[in-house]
Amino acid sequence: MPADTPPLLSMRGIDKSFPGVHALRGVDLSLAHGEVLALLGENGAGKSTLMKVLAGVYPPDAGRILLAGAEVRFRTPQQARRAGVAVIHQELNLIPALTGCENIFLGQEGSAGLVSRGAEARAAAALLARLGLSVPLHVPCRRLTVAQQQIVEIAKALLHDARIIVMDEPTAALTPLETRQLFRIVGELKARGLGIVYISHRLEEIFQVADRIAVLRDGANVRDCATAAVDRPALIEMMVGRALTEEYPRRVPRIGPPRLVAEGLVRGRAVRGVSLEVRRGEVLAVTGLVGSGRTETARLIFGADRPEAGRVLLDGRALRVRGPRDAIRAGIALLPEDRKTEGLVLAHALRDNFALPNLSWLSRLGFVRRRLERERYAEYASRLRVRAPAPTERARNLSGGNQQKLVLAKWLARRCNVLLFDEPTRGIDVGARYEIYRLINDLAAEGKAILMISSDLPEVLGMADRILVMHEGRITGEITDARRADQRQIMELAVRGAEEAA
Repeated sequence: MPADTPPLLSMRGIDKSFPGVHALRGVDLSLAHGEVLALLGENGAGKSTLMKVLAGVYPPDAGRILLAGAEVRFRTPQQARRAGVAVIHQELNLIPALTGCENIFLGQEGSAGLVSRGAEARAAAALLARLGLSVPLHVPCRRLTVAQQQIVEIAKALLHDARIIVMDEPTAALTPLETRQLFRIVGELKARGLGIVYISHRLEEIFQVADRIAVLRDGANVRDCATAAVDRPALIEMMVGRALTEEYPRRVPRIGPPRLVAEGLVRGRAVRGVSLEVRRGEVLAVTGLVGSGRTETARLIFGADRPEAGRVLLDGRALRVRGPRDAIRAGIALLPEDRKTEGLVLAHALRDNFALPNLSWLSRLGFVRRRLERERYAEYASRLRVRAPAPTERARNLSGGNQQKLVLAKWLARRCNVLLFDEPTRGIDVGARYEIYRLINDLAAEGKAILMISSDLPEVLGMADRILVMHEGRITGEITDARRADQRQIMELAVRGAEEAA
């Protein structure tokens, strides 16, 4: 491409403020044809706001946007899409009841309202063939895997002749194999001359897929450089504004007798005879491929689902867990994988979310003791360093890390002795991750039993004392000393399970 060819995208001096928040401070961003740009920064750094300005969701207060050298001004997302800007959000924008083909062509029907299903199917197949992909487009999207749904989103973008595709945490729910397939698709899009803005908190991916890195902090540019010109520690320091000498805080484990024991848990094909124990002061990690039964096992222990067989014991005493209420009373807490829909009421205030599972001791004669509620919320918010403007702030307005701390705060107030963490740092930036890890270590040091479900293998190796690997509802292997294990060993156990099942 000639040296004087303007960049595919140029954002210059973008400024954006909201009441009480200066979100973007003169941000510059450029993207070349056929380039993958990693846009990095902590939660609240301004990444999402900048991309919403690009996508026409927010108008900039100041600054210019140029596509291939021509200035544009998007007043709506529809205008941005027509200009070739597509955004694939972490929460995919598909209608579950419609087929993949129907989702791809939604809004593209003819002016007479007539739809040619055959023509749409042929066009959709041609779109996927251009990428060398095959997805069952005739089935409802709710029956597709997350990876297949992402392919449908990419096909939608290509249908609109997208020149720029923004991918926000695209691998958050993908298996390693699906992640590699996504990287291959990104390579195909690059070869076609598209520009990709890639947003992820998984730094190991950045060095695999990105050509260049742009880092934001507190709404301003920090650095823009080639990926090859920076290493992981330097990248973390740019993001958080300080050096992190270690990503996983050290802990000297003091492990006691078994605290939580599950024996022979069964629920259909999802959980098939799972037995495990978590000891006082121990962090037990459960990992495996997506669909291995990890989350389903935690839900059985917590009473969110009813087992067909098996039992749960706490401190040697058999529990009758008929629902989450029984588990909570016994001192078992679940921090769910999807904290936004299952861990919090996003429309409610922080203090209200904190109080929900604690009303039994925060109320008297049916009335909430507001003073006690305020005092206890302040105590735990301070202990966990929940950063928020006020206790009356809505939970939806917190960053991912602070939302996770809020979920943890409400359970600590119940003095729970067993904590089930399901994907504890999904969608959380590197600085907030360290704080969550520190809290997990502190809880283990207090003698609490921690069961941590995670698909992030560096996290598993960095935090666990012991590791269980699952495949298709069964435990296929155990690593008794996590500190001497590696990712290859874990994946061999997961793949061995797949081979034995075959």
